[in-house]
Amino acid sequence: MKNIAIIMGGYSSEYKISLISGNVVYQNLDYKKYNPFCVHIFKDKWVYVDADDREYPIDKNDFSSTVDGKKITFDCVFNAIHGTPGEDGLMQAYFELIGMPQTACDYYQAALTFNKRDLLSVLKPYGIQTAISYYLNLGDEINIDEIISKVGLPCFVKPNKAGSSFGISKVHALEDLPTAIETAYKEDNEIIIESFLDGTEVSVGVINYKGKVTVLPMTEIVSENDFFDYEAKYLGKSQEITPARISDELTEKVGAIAKRAYEVLKMKGFSRSEFIIVNDEPFMLEMNTIPGMTNESLLPQQAAAAGISLQDLFGNAIEIALQ
Repeated sequence: MKNIAIIMGGYSSEYKISLISGNVVYQNLDYKKYNPFCVHIFKDKWVYVDADDREYPIDKNDFSSTVDGKKITFDCVFNAIHGTPGEDGLMQAYFELIGMPQTACDYYQAALTFNKRDLLSVLKPYGIQTAISYYLNLGDEINIDEIISKVGLPCFVKPNKAGSSFGISKVHALEDLPTAIETAYKEDNEIIIESFLDGTEVSVGVINYKGKVTVLPMTEIVSENDFFDYEAKYLGKSQEITPARISDELTEKVGAIAKRAYEVLKMKGFSRSEFIIVNDEPFMLEMNTIPGMTNESLLPQQAAAAGISLQDLFGNAIEIALQ
């Protein structure tokens, strides 16, 4: 039996969603093969939490815990932390330093994909198209006219390094731009302002399944709200249609781009890339390396459409990490 630490929580606004994801992983592992442990990672404590909610500190020297005088060590870590420090490379680097296998990509890929601006600029030379964008850092002078002349209206204002649509606004009118910028700065000190792409939004899961880079059936997102925001993602204010209602030809085209991005970046583990298709041309928005694993989340929906159960999906990630 392999001891598996499922890390969840984190230091960002996404910690609640991460706790749900982590518990879904916990409930769906094959108990005949794995002995799962819920490990909560928060700024003020790293603890193993048992079935009775008792907490045991994690020793950061070797990522072990001691219960009733007995030391528990882990064979592998299943990373279910959305946002920092699980999705931005910090935990990945720590696990690499202590020689602990973990299910996510490596630290460089995590840091790169977590930074939307850097990710898109690295992928551009490979012919992957993106929206027109304008960058701001906290403290920069804000020239509204210059921004609008570059990206136009409506436009999106996003924190550069945040997930679950926290801090994102869709701006329709010039006078709303300063408020949107302020909202984004609450999540991050770097901002990306992007032109609005009017098209079909699809989300594409790419994973290493049994040693082969596999594109899962993609999901088409039809938000009831103005865009695919937090409510649309988690509170049912959207239709998520898997597989997406696009032609086979277009499905193949988008899938090939998502797969190319995965391979170009030398990714491991899970990835979920978001695209907007305009006039049969896919434009990439971002890539998530610790996508949601809740029952409502897109990647589990896509795996189900491919005939992969959650037990297989999670077990596969652990087996590949252990290799």
